[in-house]
Amino acid sequence: MAAKSLHITKVKTFVIQGVGSGGDYHNVKGGHWLIDSPISTPMSGWEKYRTSRTSWGINVLGSFCVEIEASDGTTGFATGFGGPPACWLVKEHLDRFLIGADPRNTNSLFEQMYRASMFYGRKGLPVAVISVIDLALWDLKGKIWKEPVYRLLGGNTRDRLHFYCTGPEPLAAKQMGFIGAKVPLPYGPDEGQAGLRKNVEFLRKHRESVGPDFPLRVDCYMSLNVSYTIQIVKACEDLNIDWWEECLTPDDSDGFEQLKRAHPTVKFTTGEHEYSRYGFRKLIEGRNIDILQPDVMWVGGLTELQRISAMASAYDIPVIPHASGPYSYHFVISQPNSPFQEYLANSPDGKSVLPVFGDLFVNEPIPTKGYLDVSELDKPGFGLEVNPAARLISGDQLLRPDPQRGLEPPKEAADSGA
Repeated sequence: MAAKSLHITKVKTFVIQGVGSGGDYHNVKGGHWLIDSPISTPMSGWEKYRTSRTSWGINVLGSFCVEIEASDGTTGFATGFGGPPACWLVKEHLDRFLIGADPRNTNSLFEQMYRASMFYGRKGLPVAVISVIDLALWDLKGKIWKEPVYRLLGGNTRDRLHFYCTGPEPLAAKQMGFIGAKVPLPYGPDEGQAGLRKNVEFLRKHRESVGPDFPLRVDCYMSLNVSYTIQIVKACEDLNIDWWEECLTPDDSDGFEQLKRAHPTVKFTTGEHEYSRYGFRKLIEGRNIDILQPDVMWVGGLTELQRISAMASAYDIPVIPHASGPYSYHFVISQPNSPFQEYLANSPDGKSVLPVFGDLFVNEPIPTKGYLDVSELDKPGFGLEVNPAARLISGDQLLRPDPQRGLEPPKEAADSGA
């Protein structure tokens, strides 16, 4: 029987009023550990930007949502980050590739959006916007076929998904049943040897709190350099750190070769702030990264994440996505080279489990005792129901500048009739 004809009829965008809801992890209330605790960042070289990550604008864009409607009335919905600029990009550029297209043709739609935005995109916000569109399309596809997304990706490779927890208190993560914990490194290279000593003391305290064998990981958030990383890894040799994450700026992929040369048995991970399969190609081929950590809401969506995972699997490199809630859960449960998933602690003190997307959805699945059974994902699409009380603001209500008018001819040329 021939597949029924479908096409996209509407593309809607939204931002979310207030904080604590949607796909921008860092758009949270003041005092939250994610923004207002000591965390080394690329901005730590300036003392005035060390106290809070909001001081340099980590939450400046805010959450962003897309709803795509097909000709049979079925809708797909997804969230990410991008705020008003993301809504503008969809309306002024990207929806021309969607309206009238078959929503099931995700490969073709991704390529068109990616290539059409290449002259100003390739990385960063444009690809993050495409990611959210792509996730909404996968949600729509699942609802059209009445299958959970993980089945569209090949089905489950296990019946239970295990999590490690990123947060400020590894002991709390262990007590909640997570299989490991990751902490942000507090101090950067510009804080000198005193900062280095405090980093080692900080990690030693947490190692002692969870015992010698509980997996303890360190997130460096793009804030170190090669020499400092070599030094701190050496200083922490006796602490049994499971991996060191995102030590270097994403543009210093060659630096990982030096790290591996200095510490060949230490695990280094990265990829959270890399974009598209092209960005990951060199990381994979260099074989200096032990685990890849793309964020499905930023990297290009599920369509591109599948390609990255396929490349990585040929090199036996695990893919353990960065956060992303249920969007990552459906992916990881379907992939043999994705052994477990990250849970980014969303509670202000990091000591309890709350929905990753706040109150945006009424039924977001969350890990209990450190795991999630695949049966909890058995709903069409991503299975997420938008909260009727969600503080959504239509992108159509946002200020849109008029299309730029053509330049007026120079006055002399106009006068001469040239």
